[in-house]
Amino acid sequence: MGTPDFAVASLQRLLDDGCQVVAVVTAPDRPSGRGQQLTESPVKKAAKAAGLPVLQPEKLRDPAFLDQLRSFQADLQVVVAFRMLPELVWAMPTIGTFNLHASLLPQYRGAAPINWAVINGETETGVTTFFIEKEIDTGQMIFQETEPIHPDDTAGTLHDRLMTKGGELVLKTVRAIEAGSYPRIPQPGAADLKLAPKLHRETCEINWEQPAEAVRNFVRGLSPYPAAWTTLQGKFFKIYRVTHVDSAGIEAEPGQTHTDQKRFLHVRAQDGWLAVEEVQAEGKRRMTVEEYFRGNKL
Repeated sequence: MGTPDFAVASLQRLLDDGCQVVAVVTAPDRPSGRGQQLTESPVKKAAKAAGLPVLQPEKLRDPAFLDQLRSFQADLQVVVAFRMLPELVWAMPTIGTFNLHASLLPQYRGAAPINWAVINGETETGVTTFFIEKEIDTGQMIFQETEPIHPDDTAGTLHDRLMTKGGELVLKTVRAIEAGSYPRIPQPGAADLKLAPKLHRETCEINWEQPAEAVRNFVRGLSPYPAAWTTLQGKFFKIYRVTHVDSAGIEAEPGQTHTDQKRFLHVRAQDGWLAVEEVQAEGKRRMTVEEYFRGNKL
């Protein structure tokens, strides 16, 4: 539901407020970069800097990991931007395990709530803490905080604001549980339930036959990661930003382009034109369209 930065922000907020964190569980070190050197996760780096024990299980059902986790005798577990937990793990603490989710549950259950809220043109989202139960993202809610989605927000700008707000909500939740005064609110039913499934490469292809505003929302909802993509005149591009533009009454079919090969690149959507502002061609860095045309042509 978020990047490891979400987890780092929440961990740091708990530590800054003096909460007793006994251990941190994070992903195993993975090869990264051109040299494929083993790289520690940002969560592990933050935990080590705070002098905390770090557990990095390959399998969450590993008996050795479960024994080690049980040895800390934690009253409460907090999950932020981590994979699905088996019941053996989330049911272990005496109080239970709560999760931070980047949406206003029950809306946008799933792996990519920030992306889908922007893609769908929502004007508001937020963060929710809830107790983990067997069905994904359906447990009893504890607290929620709302956050507006601005017209020019991308998934990246919204992510950063929710990351900060989420850290504060995790702290609020922990302190309320510590005080023994906190709600357990069943998630309400919703006739128009919107889900946030995991994003795949095929999910991210731009459909130029959609209305221009829907395409614009799609692009900003996938920017900067994993990025919307398209093929223009046989060339593959990731697209990071588009804006509405009046292309002087030129008629074209959806997906057709209009460009001076120097300063602008316009693409026709269903009901109007969009100016492509930032791109990344295959094998190249991210750049403005004007930068791209300095050394390339369509």
